[in-house]
Amino acid sequence: MLSVTSCSRCAPTICRMGTAAMLRAAGVGVGDEVVVPAFGNVEVAEAVAMAGALPVFADIDPATYCLDASLVEAALTPRTAAVVVVHRFGRPADMGSLHRLGERHGLLVLERGESEAPYDEIARRRQRAAYLDGKLRGVRTPDGGDGHTYQQYVVRVPGNGRPDRDAFARALRGRGVECRVPVRTPVHRMPGFRRCVSLPETERAVDETLALPVEAALTKRDMQRVVSACNALGGLLQPAH
Repeated sequence: MLSVTSCSRCAPTICRMGTAAMLRAAGVGVGDEVVVPAFGNVEVAEAVAMAGALPVFADIDPATYCLDASLVEAALTPRTAAVVVVHRFGRPADMGSLHRLGERHGLLVLERGESEAPYDEIARRRQRAAYLDGKLRGVRTPDGGDGHTYQQYVVRVPGNGRPDRDAFARALRGRGVECRVPVRTPVHRMPGFRRCVSLPETERAVDETLALPVEAALTKRDMQRVVSACNALGGLLQPAH
């Protein structure tokens, strides 16, 4: 069985219900397993549970923050019926590899996408992202490959994981730069979905990632303020590799 479909990002309740309905319509339910990411929103795992199936967590590609096809394959069992792929931050997953995986194993592959911004807004976001790519020091900038639309500009704060990332974020906010931690807790650590599973890239991303402002409305002075604030703190941390 192979079916590929997609849905855009919307309200969490609608996303849960929509994904659950698509799984049920494909015959996925009690006794089945569905591979999902643990990095991101809990709604995907909740949708699998609503369909009566068991969510199984696989690790992510550290460049895209989306499911890694090779690690999805390692998580498959005879009960696996489907994979739900979630695109992150404007950087799409490697759907070619995931589709081929679905074809080899006869799996349903669902995509959870992001809302598409107008072209001119995406162009401005890319312009601001390119500016940050060239100016930031002391943080690891995002991999911009494969048509990144920069719904969020997510950097890695090197050092000692979450303590350094959180201190960095507090210092930025103190300098007037709005920033946010994109994922505070991976789904496999949440009550109701707790699993004893090794997901090192997911854990690392949760501890190190920080979303910096890259909205199309930001002025050149706004962007200079972001760079100045970040670079002033970069010397307090280990160099990015």
